Amino acid sequence: MDKLFRDVEGECIAPQGSVVCIGAFDGLHRGHQALVGRVRARARALGLKAVALSFEPLPREYFAPADPPARLLLPRARFEGLCRLGMDAVGLLRFNAAMAAMSPETFVEKVLVKRLAAREVWVGPGFRFGHRRAGDLATLQALGAKHGFEATEVAVVADGGERVSASAVRAQLAAGDLDAAARALGRRYAIAGTVVRGKQLGRQLGYPTANIRLAGKRAPLGGIFAVWVHGIGPEPRAGVASLGTRPTVQGVEPLLEAHVFDFDGDLYGSRIEVEFVAKLRDEEKFDDLPSLVRQMDEDSRQARRALRHDRETSGVSA
Repeated sequence: MDKLFRDVEGECIAPQGSVVCIGAFDGLHRGHQALVGRVRARARALGLKAVALSFEPLPREYFAPADPPARLLLPRARFEGLCRLGMDAVGLLRFNAAMAAMSPETFVEKVLVKRLAAREVWVGPGFRFGHRRAGDLATLQALGAKHGFEATEVAVVADGGERVSASAVRAQLAAGDLDAAARALGRRYAIAGTVVRGKQLGRQLGYPTANIRLAGKRAPLGGIFAVWVHGIGPEPRAGVASLGTRPTVQGVEPLLEAHVFDFDGDLYGSRIEVEFVAKLRDEEKFDDLPSLVRQMDEDSRQARRALRHDRETSGVSA
């Protein structure tokens, strides 16, 4: 992860200059893609570094720890996604009390000027920054004129007349509207992570699962889903997944559990990505384990049907 930096202080990331985009980049939806793509193109044209600048935790998580917004991307997936989109460096600056108190002027001087030697800065619609969100695009442009960089806002990206945004994608996923979320994201929603050991109850019930913890983040959707699982081999594997707290077995921590059909290998420590194709039902509590297993059998039948249909209509092989 030599492209990643977390701190405000430190040596200049781009001594020859950089083109920077600033945003939350949660989800990396089509609006984010347009912003990052513009920065990538400008950096290549000018022979400068392309830099994406964000925060971890996100400011809204920091200010509302008891009720944080759902996260579309876990931190590592957000970093990896920005790298795939062509960023030469990615800043996930630590959002803490010092960052929250930083004035727009100090942020520009310490981060954009000293750390990044910015020549151009690109932001999305409605951009605000600095202590109490005091800075806006006009502030950024005025400070840019002082420090030698230009600041520009990209146009809104819309879907069906509505602005594409992370909050809209969260609402779509929470409602189980995976198709609408996929249009906004430019791809199906997926969660990537490292497979961890669980209590192995699924294996005892005949449904071994690959488990991904959510790093303390709130998931944007929940329930039982037909999924494609990536990262096991060259092609995605069909499966059924549960995302929730597992109330039948008194679970507390939200967990993503994916059962891969017709697979019996060891995935512990592997990094996989679970792509959500169709929601089958909400999570529910069963009276006993035999009742749960009967429902899991039915979930598997439904998931196989949904994935056969998806394979036939989209050309996915598995």
